[in-house]
Amino acid sequence: MTKISEQIDKLTSSIENAITGERFLTDVLPVFSSEIKASDWVFNWKAETKYNSRSVFKLVTHENPKVIHGLLSIEDKNDHIFMHLLESAKFNKGKNKVYEGVAGNLVAYACKVAFEYNYDGIVSFVSKTQLIEHYQETLGAKQFGRGSQMFIDTPQSYQLFKRYFPNEKQS
Repeated sequence: MTKISEQIDKLTSSIENAITGERFLTDVLPVFSSEIKASDWVFNWKAETKYNSRSVFKLVTHENPKVIHGLLSIEDKNDHIFMHLLESAKFNKGKNKVYEGVAGNLVAYACKVAFEYNYDGIVSFVSKTQLIEHYQETLGAKQFGRGSQMFIDTPQSYQLFKRYFPNEKQS
């Protein structure tokens, strides 16, 4: 099982240029395998798009919808949304990243879907062990027992949803 390993660098209301602070409005849209360049990603996203049970989404800006800033793979588990994979584009990672807020934006989208499906915003994922505390602090995520499985409960999910999608109503 793949573990979520993206740092939540900053919770914004969009994505933000790491140098200038300029904010860019975003859209989260379904992605097609043909749009993904394997060399731009650590994970095999082309393979991820082939799972019938999963939905894969891209994060783009309104200004430049052809540039993919991050990818998210989720699955409807009939009572919550499970995040299989989450990855920021190479240019949005590390000390020299171009934009901040990518991972937070994608997690907020998973929360939005969980509200749309009437799951009270419940989202779960498996974290890398060294990031458990980070996700607790940044997302308000909680652990299932002592393992690396985590979940975002309704209040925290709602906060993320409203931060990134302030004009949308909760289902």
